[in-house]
Amino acid sequence: EYLIHHFTSFARTRTKIIMAESSQIKALITPSILSCDFSKIGEECEKLMEAGSDWIHVDIMDGHFVPNLSIGPPVVKSLRKASSAFLDCHCMVSKPGFWVEDLAKAGASQLTFHYEAEVDDMKELCQKIREKGMKCGISIKPKTLVEDQLLELIREGLVDLVLVMTIEPGFGGQKFMVDMMPKVTQLRKEFPNLNIQVDGGIKCDNIDIAAKAGANVIVSGTGIVGHENPAEAIQSMKNAVNSVISSEGRA
Repeated sequence: EYLIHHFTSFARTRTKIIMAESSQIKALITPSILSCDFSKIGEECEKLMEAGSDWIHVDIMDGHFVPNLSIGPPVVKSLRKASSAFLDCHCMVSKPGFWVEDLAKAGASQLTFHYEAEVDDMKELCQKIREKGMKCGISIKPKTLVEDQLLELIREGLVDLVLVMTIEPGFGGQKFMVDMMPKVTQLRKEFPNLNIQVDGGIKCDNIDIAAKAGANVIVSGTGIVGHENPAEAIQSMKNAVNSVISSEGRA
């Protein structure tokens, strides 16, 4: 009975890992609307999608977890009315559990919360996000290591994406922190088909660094929105990531 119990437990865990990694990765470029003109944000989102964006990255800040205040559920709701785009909501908030219901109702496609936030039970929060029809992401700040608790949540199939911050969250326009790439490489080595996102200071002149480290989901604000040709920037980033994926046989 002892052997049967432990074999069954192992099999269930392994099944969850396989399910979490069953889909093959591809390049996903997600411009941050933090760099957009907020007076015509719906129009700008549509232009970005027409330019080849895969997702739209929505930075949500509560003025507590980070100093800035930005977009909240009402803006997400307005964006959803104006667009069918995948709304990738990055919640830089102290208590992400309080935001799940409102963001789900507003039409968020994915809710990424911070590993460092005030969360009583991360497993329960991941499940709650999924139950509300959204994909679940977890973000780690530059000073946060890839810890066992995060790895276990991924292994259990509760996490759709891990966001490795390449700047300190809360402000756009910061310089890309190349020393965050070992965390990306560590995650990619263990989870070949996990969506790994990088956010902060990503532009066409450094996209190769993130791509070679193993990132496949690329957030860029000024690197795309501030580019003279956003469509060209998006395609350049997509090509860089897909080239690495193809060369390493992950496609």
